[in-house]
Amino acid sequence: MSPRAGHPGHPARTLAFVESPVQLLNVLEWAHLHGLQGARTDGLPSVPAQIRRAPVGAPAAADAELTLVVLSPTDPMTRGQLRRMADLARDEGYRVRWEEARGGTTAPFHTIGGLAGPLRRADRIVMGDPFSRYVQLLLTITRARDLVVVDDGTATMEFVAQLARGERLVRWHRKGGRPGPRDLLFAPVSSSARRRLTPSEHRRVEVFSSMPVTETPDGVTVTVNDFAWTRARFGPPRITASADMVGTSLVETGVVDGDRYLAAVQSLARAHGATRYFAHRRESTDKLHRLAAETGLEIVRPDLPLELIARRGPIGRTILSFPSTVVHTLPLALAGTGVRVAVCDIDPTWLTETASPRAQGFLSGVTGTARDVHRLAAVGPA
Repeated sequence: MSPRAGHPGHPARTLAFVESPVQLLNVLEWAHLHGLQGARTDGLPSVPAQIRRAPVGAPAAADAELTLVVLSPTDPMTRGQLRRMADLARDEGYRVRWEEARGGTTAPFHTIGGLAGPLRRADRIVMGDPFSRYVQLLLTITRARDLVVVDDGTATMEFVAQLARGERLVRWHRKGGRPGPRDLLFAPVSSSARRRLTPSEHRRVEVFSSMPVTETPDGVTVTVNDFAWTRARFGPPRITASADMVGTSLVETGVVDGDRYLAAVQSLARAHGATRYFAHRRESTDKLHRLAAETGLEIVRPDLPLELIARRGPIGRTILSFPSTVVHTLPLALAGTGVRVAVCDIDPTWLTETASPRAQGFLSGVTGTARDVHRLAAVGPA
């Protein structure tokens, strides 16, 4: 797919929709790989946002090839990380449009109405979450011939597999359950989105991912994300002698029992000498308070995606994780640093009664397909 394919005489007008910090990071990685240019007018080189930060409302020049649209969520942790990532995007010269997409009952109508014009004019749409109902609704408006899906973590693996099998788009931790009333109401929009994300004579589809893609749909171009932009902009990090642990939101999504998870964290921390726990942005405050009290770990709330936090450092010589996106992304972001990533399997007894029937198999697949990681057996009670 040509990064400059558009109308004759001007570059492609690319519109990217993101709802999480990781999605925004991966749009920057995609733009870096494809050579999309920002519209710099100050003559300054691109530097990290912690050195030179643009005001939140400052627009970039109108001729930027890429416009990032942030469909802002409501939780403060995610919003904070998204604002930091938006600063980084502006430092690269890209235009950022912040939408309070969930700021009240009428917010979706204002957001969709305001984006209708840009959507119809765009030559290419980039999205971080094809499962998002918001994104699926926006896809019904666009006429773009080029569609790009960038990584949104392990969900990307499931999206590609479902597209290859012609299945309806359902997040992996909900698969197997009965559709609710909202699912049934939204089914026509979801079906339309799946059709638009299927390549055809008039539509090109690219998946940009650091995750293993084993079932490639016919006609879909898969491009590898090796975190070249992250490694070029940050680090190498200072490495400490201790271990760090990466948190997960599997308890919050109803997959893993909270008590079992806490016992596993405690066992891992003692066995490997972990001192810090990098919280997932969706982990609940109550759970984190309990973790701190019962394990003695220092709880760290990152203000950027962990790939950037680890690359900037300081970071432990060993990073402990449960099955998640970072077991695939951290080895790439930290390539050449000597940091070891170790992943602990999820014991089937940790799963809740309401967990999806295929949760265990999916999580095992996330671990088993990770490259350059050390695999740990599931741990017992501390």
